[in-house]
Amino acid sequence: MGSTFAGLEIARSALFAQQTALYTTSNNIANANTEGYTRQRVNFEQISPYPAAGRNRPQVVGQQGTGVEAGSIERIRNSYLDAQYRSQTGTASYWNTKAEALSRMEGIMNEPSDSGLSAVMDDFWSALQDLSATPEESGARSVALQKGQAVAETFNYISNSLSQVRVDLKAQIDTIANNDEDSRSLINSYLFQINELNKQVADMEPHGMVTNDLYDRRDVLIDNLSKMFNIKVEYEESGGLAPTAAQGIARITLVDEQGATVLVDPDTKTFKEMSVQYGQNENGMSVVQSITFGDTPISVENFTSKGELKGLIDSYGYIQSGDVKGTYPEMMQKLDQMAFSFAEALNAVQRDGHYKDGTPSEIDFFDHGGDEYGAAANLKLSTDIDGHPELIAASKDGTSGNGENAKSLSEAMRDPKAGPDGTSVTNFYEGMIGTLGVNAQEANRQTKNSTSLVDQADLQRQSVSSVSLDEEMTNMIKFQHAYNAAARSMTAVDEMLDKIINNMGLVGR
Repeated sequence: MGSTFAGLEIARSALFAQQTALYTTSNNIANANTEGYTRQRVNFEQISPYPAAGRNRPQVVGQQGTGVEAGSIERIRNSYLDAQYRSQTGTASYWNTKAEALSRMEGIMNEPSDSGLSAVMDDFWSALQDLSATPEESGARSVALQKGQAVAETFNYISNSLSQVRVDLKAQIDTIANNDEDSRSLINSYLFQINELNKQVADMEPHGMVTNDLYDRRDVLIDNLSKMFNIKVEYEESGGLAPTAAQGIARITLVDEQGATVLVDPDTKTFKEMSVQYGQNENGMSVVQSITFGDTPISVENFTSKGELKGLIDSYGYIQSGDVKGTYPEMMQKLDQMAFSFAEALNAVQRDGHYKDGTPSEIDFFDHGGDEYGAAANLKLSTDIDGHPELIAASKDGTSGNGENAKSLSEAMRDPKAGPDGTSVTNFYEGMIGTLGVNAQEANRQTKNSTSLVDQADLQRQSVSSVSLDEEMTNMIKFQHAYNAAARSMTAVDEMLDKIINNMGLVGR
């Protein structure tokens, strides 16, 4: 026969179970707007029935339920959607970083516009054309010299601006990848915190705890890390009395062509700090040379993991097979080639003409520093001609009224063989701007597409894991009614016991 007080025990278990569910629902509502919070659910389980199976069990009509208990509180999370989101977010971060870098470059080049290099060169060409028509006028000579100075200054501005953006890109790389004296880099901070959370999980799970809040904090860090480069996340059991709902300890592995580089190792409970190493090409330009995780160096050529770090490196510049590659170094190299060819072409024509007084020219029009590298940054009017417009070699035959050489100066800018790669200087520049526009358009398109995929994956995750206030209110009403019913059940049993205890056995008194 079952216990007289079994009804109270069943009602008590129901009260405690529904109370736990109400508290969990309240916690969900409280954290509805908390970043990274995953909604939680109480899993109810039946308490073992009475009597238990055995040879000496009481002879009753059948097993009787003994109540309910909250078996576990688990997060509602889909690991497949997490993996999908983290895979897409690295690609989106890569293209977004590239798009931002190209957007800044487009702003510097400022083409097409009335103040870009193309417009300034057209003004210089027009001034030389005017000089060829009126070579004896001092005003025309002064205007031509001023327009030439404007071309040089525009080359200087563009080159220096591109260099400054590279300084900013290097600072961004150092912020996310290289530790300084006072703090860890962003990536190393993520790895350190994930490793520390792994240690806490490993200490608590074997004692039967499901550390939902620690899982949420760790998932936020893993999501942030996945924006830096592609990673693979696996979980290992912590052992002991860890419940089934326990997630385990996270193993973080870098995904690239180099192979499996473990960043957070649950076996040793350690992580590998990363750093970026810089090198220089033969001209002294600073570029990224390699990336190191712990004691494992990875050449930039083999670091193909898409993410913000790769986007910054591709924009800043890196060494590949001995050559400098990257969005900004390649543009600066082309600008130097253009400035060098432009100066050489005009200097050759300048030395082939005569000054205003008929003397044969022996000076250059422009000074490019003597080397193709850095020509755009160093371009200026030659010291001899600066401030002396009468030294522009406008005459071809030495007569003051002849302007054929001034015309040749203007034509040199559009000479089909005077520019780099056997094309004209103007056509070469148009090709530079056209390539920039195509690359920027592609980066923007890829950013839009990859961001759309990320948003879609995140929306699917949120539909599973985020808190729905409507759903939680429904659950609250459901658990409240169950709690009230359990309380009423306990009251009924109490009245039954009161009848037995206080109103029985009074006959014959």
